[in-house]
Amino acid sequence: MPHILVGNFRRVILISGDVVGVTMILVTGGAGYIGSHCALKLMEAGEDVKVFDSLELGTQHALDVLGREFPDRFKGFVKGDLKEPEDIRRAVTEDVEAVVHFAAYSQVAESMRNPRRYYENNVIGTINLLGAMADARVGMIVFSSTAATYGEPVYTPIDEKHPKAPINPYGATKLIAERIMQDYEKHGIRSARLRYFNVAGADPKGRLGECHDPETHLIPNVLKAAGTGKEFSMFGTDYDTRDGTCVRDYIDVNDLAEAHVLALRYLRNGGRTDCFNLGTNGGSTVREVFAVCRDVVGEDIPLKECLRREGDPAVLVADNRKAREVLGWEPKSTLRDSVARAWAWERTRP
Repeated sequence: MPHILVGNFRRVILISGDVVGVTMILVTGGAGYIGSHCALKLMEAGEDVKVFDSLELGTQHALDVLGREFPDRFKGFVKGDLKEPEDIRRAVTEDVEAVVHFAAYSQVAESMRNPRRYYENNVIGTINLLGAMADARVGMIVFSSTAATYGEPVYTPIDEKHPKAPINPYGATKLIAERIMQDYEKHGIRSARLRYFNVAGADPKGRLGECHDPETHLIPNVLKAAGTGKEFSMFGTDYDTRDGTCVRDYIDVNDLAEAHVLALRYLRNGGRTDCFNLGTNGGSTVREVFAVCRDVVGEDIPLKECLRREGDPAVLVADNRKAREVLGWEPKSTLRDSVARAWAWERTRP
């Protein structure tokens, strides 16, 4: 006989220990870079997925890929803005089991210039989402957070107990959203907050990849300089690191997406609200990343060494033991894997 398991709000049916007949997963920001990779990974894992996105930063191409690859599991797209409560209520319906929340502005420099934009979207938008979830009795959320919640590192590798002292509005808005979610656990919504370090790479089959305008991430900017004759600007060569350039922890977007699938499983199994660092437990300098990009491309890329940028810490590396031990997550891709996939995407993307 089937066993009925009742969680905070949702009812799922277990037959021989397997979940069957579950409702769909709502992915906010699911047309964006990380959100679309996660939506694809969720459907590959057997989940039904619905996407909510304003398409301000997301792309129609990503939606087309999701619908084409999994026509039976892709349950539709709701265009809307998180700042509009009625928009998100149209998406958070009674057939949604859980939310995976990516929809946010994420550019550090822009957040410094226009903090209001970030607080309105990232904080008020999240409050609207949680309110809609409570009204629809949706009791689980996996949240796309960031290492920017930690601010300047006091020690490295950075674990989840590291002091939280964001140095820009972007990191502050993510930390505020985390704290709001912590409070919502008392009201029946459990959350897994995933703090990313540096994300890189693209879908191994070339279906999805990074597409920002403007592009601010290191690897795509190095690759964009390839074959154009344009110089790549390297900011800061006098840090106290092994070659004088900043050290960052690069996590492949496909490994990142897998972590969201595992975090959803963690919540389904009764896991309490918690936070997890997602990184590789190691780091690469900007010079090392540049060298890998040059090797993958197979040609020289003009390089211009520039002064440091304000606010760039010398080293940002994750301690990912908690994600390994609690979620059972294991990053599999190397930096070269990420660069090779990103280069394949750059050459063929629409």
